[in-house]
Amino acid sequence: MLHIDIITLHPEMMEGFFNYSILKRAREKGKADINLINLREYGLGKHRQVDDYPYGGGGGMVLMIEPIDNCISDLKKKRNYDEIIYTAPDGALFEQKTANRLSQLQNLIILCGHYKGVDERVREHLITMEISIGNYVLTGGELPAAVIADACIRLIPGVLGDESSALDDSFQDGLVSPPAYTRPAEYKGWKVPEILLSGHEQLVKEWKLEQSIKRTKERRPPN
Repeated sequence: MLHIDIITLHPEMMEGFFNYSILKRAREKGKADINLINLREYGLGKHRQVDDYPYGGGGGMVLMIEPIDNCISDLKKKRNYDEIIYTAPDGALFEQKTANRLSQLQNLIILCGHYKGVDERVREHLITMEISIGNYVLTGGELPAAVIADACIRLIPGVLGDESSALDDSFQDGLVSPPAYTRPAEYKGWKVPEILLSGHEQLVKEWKLEQSIKRTKERRPPN
């Protein structure tokens, strides 16, 4: 089972995401466990402060190190973690191979960034891995955390109804997926390629590979 603790300022924002579809079934089957931790529970003083103005000036607020350290230390008392991930715009770009590796681990922490980020000492001393889902800035790290969790959990054996489905996903072999069709075979004069109706397994396999290579060249050309 993959256990993921997500540290966030907005747990209510994420609750619904993990209570539907494949992720819900993964939890019900005991394949994955998602725990949402409200960072404000570790905030300082009567106002549960978790952020402060940055040293040196500048706009925005910065998440403080003390609440984060207290939260992670508390979690570490319960289990050993394989990775402690911070979602940051300048982190390593998230790819399928990363999801593959993380899905095989047992315990993860994902710290959601917010405001202008976290005190740099968090990144230097508490985090083992930094992930970005793209070269753009979001309001917070909740969406990236959900994306990471989703990409990993669906790869766990027994989560998907069709065990081979995840293996056929885009990027598993470095290629994007080929086009997919279903019934009817013709609609408004738009026809499914004849090869897919032929029943010739090897030819279909070769056609799909050709289409994947073609699409990859068109849509993910080398830099």
